[in-house]
Amino acid sequence: MNQHSVLVIDDEESLVNVLERKFGDEGMTVYTANNGREGLEVALREHPDVILLDIMMPEMDGFDVMRHLQQDEWGRTVPIILLTNSSSIETVAKAVHTGMSEFLVKTDMRLDDVVGRVKQHLS
Repeated sequence: MNQHSVLVIDDEESLVNVLERKFGDEGMTVYTANNGREGLEVALREHPDVILLDIMMPEMDGFDVMRHLQQDEWGRTVPIILLTNSSSIETVAKAVHTGMSEFLVKTDMRLDDVVGRVKQHLS
């Protein structure tokens, strides 16, 4: 059986650590990056099955990461779940326009919900 992989791109180290442990417990290969530029490099090198992507990050924000992924044949097809602290209409509209699959507001999300959403994209 092919092991699924997930890439977590977020500058909140505690969140990255919790998600890494949670997905690891689910038997997934977990890649992590603490900023957008590093995340883009890991994504294009490793081709994870799903990407969890923060919007507000140093070096390159999540929207820039998505724009770069849209220029790659693989990147246009990978499911991207945005993680953000902003639920503003402008942010949601911009996220939809740039090609994300789903949108989770960090303050509203539970770990089991995040894992469930990732698994939906894997099936």
